[in-house]
This record gives sequence, C-alpha cells and structure tokens, in this order.
Amino acid sequence: MKTGLHLQPENGLTGVWSFNFKKKKMKKVLLLVVVALTAVAVKAQDVYLGGSMNLWRNSTGNTTSFKIAPEIGYNFNETWALAAELGYSHEYVEGVALNTFVVAPYLRWSYYRNDRVRLFLDGTAAIGFVKVKDGDSSKAGQIGLRPGIAVKLNDRFSFVAKYGFLGYRRNMVTSGDSFGLNLSSEDLSIGFHYEF
Repeated sequence: MKTGLHLQPENGLTGVWSFNFKKKKMKKVLLLVVVALTAVAVKAQDVYLGGSMNLWRNSTGNTTSFKIAPEIGYNFNETWALAAELGYSHEYVEGVALNTFVVAPYLRWSYYRNDRVRLFLDGTAAIGFVKVKDGDSSKAGQIGLRPGIAVKLNDRFSFVAKYGFLGYRRNMVTSGDSFGLNLSSEDLSIGFHYEF
C-alpha cells in the first residue's frame, strides 16, 4: 500500500532521498490551507475599512483641492485599535500645483462609547512626500494627536469625523516646521468605516 508521502533513493545513490507527493494529496493539503485561511477571515469581524474624500473649488480665488485617504484598521478590543491611512492630495493655488502622498499609521484609543456614539483619540505618526509641479519634492511628516467621533449608522457602517491636530508637523499643511494646536478646516476629516 502506497502512502501520499514516501521516500525513494534518487539516482541509485544511498543516503540521498527525495520526497514524492502525489497530486491528489497535494490538492487536499492545499484545500485544507484554503479552508483554514477562510476560517481566520471569518474572525475578521475586528477589521474595518474606511476613508475620507475632500473636494473643494474656489473659482474666485482660482484654487482647487482634492484629497482621498483610504484606511484599514484592526480593533484589538472595544478600547484600542491599530490602523493605517494612505493619503493623496492635489492642490492648485494661483497657477501652482502641489501633490502630496502620505502614509499615516495610528493607534486609536476610544475613551467613551455607548450604543451609537464613540469618542476617540488617534495618536498618529505620518511620513510622506510633497511635490511641486516642475519643482523639487520634499519630505513631509507629522506626529501628534487627533480627536474624533464615530456615529454607528447600523451594525456595519459608522460615520466618522476627525477635527483638529495637536503636535508637530513638517511641510504638511504649511511649509516648514510647525507645532501646536490647530483647529482649522484643513484638519477636518469626514468619512466612514465599514466593519467586517
């Protein structure tokens, strides 16, 4: 009787062995791996996807701004989550075009929660690049805190808003180094989360 795994000498040399798996057994092993990964994915109820998008046009001042920021996160429990946001923005101000790409991981602490509303504080550290059209690119980054609110619309969807920033920035909203508390419209982000 043959098994799915057996040893046989290779080229008549003793001591040199190769493993020979039958195709049927390999298919069963592969199917078992797929089923195991699917079972892990079912546990993905702690994973959320979301993001925000901003679009603004001022014809009087000849300015246009666009930003898209998808994000993915994992809820460790009801209080702590770890996530990352990818951000791309384009700004056109009086003939100058500016493109920014940022990667912003964050740790979220939810300090208040009831059936519908959750208040949170994101500790974020972002790094990215700013490119002026027909000009040089420069590094950008920030480290600080962002408060926010999430309003549960149903079992899966939540409306999320973040406003303000407390911390240090380099070439993010303004050029150069800056630090402090900023409560401006540039720091308003409205989006959604979908929990699996």
